[in-house]
Amino acid sequence: MSVLPDRVTRDPLRLVLVLIGAVTVLTGACQLFAPGFVLNQLSADSTGISRHLFATVGMFMVVVGGLLVQGLLTPAPPPYLLFWAGLQKFGAFVLVGIGVLRDLFAALALLVAFFDLATALLCWLMARRLASRAGDLHTAGAAR
Repeated sequence: MSVLPDRVTRDPLRLVLVLIGAVTVLTGACQLFAPGFVLNQLSADSTGISRHLFATVGMFMVVVGGLLVQGLLTPAPPPYLLFWAGLQKFGAFVLVGIGVLRDLFAALALLVAFFDLATALLCWLMARRLASRAGDLHTAGAAR
């Protein structure tokens, strides 16, 4: 018996995105509460301001990851939720990549960047699928 609803466990894309959202919450919490540790793992400068800004990024990760999980657990999440979550993940891909190019982060951070890119693509795929289904519902409702 799963703690997740059947609509999540029977849908591989939804399940993967719920798990990614949960991981985003956890990693964001690590950045929020231990920014110096995470910055050290990325071989980045750990100053007072960099730790504070990294913690701020972690807070936004917790919020967006939580929104993604909660939205996907509902029966009919709005497509725009997945669009915006995907946009946040794509932005993270771009900005982390720029950070590596500027030698602000170790090359290890590229793993995070490409994971975020893959997540953005999955979010947009799910958004498209949800929008398509919503369109089908409007068409079915109009035929009545």
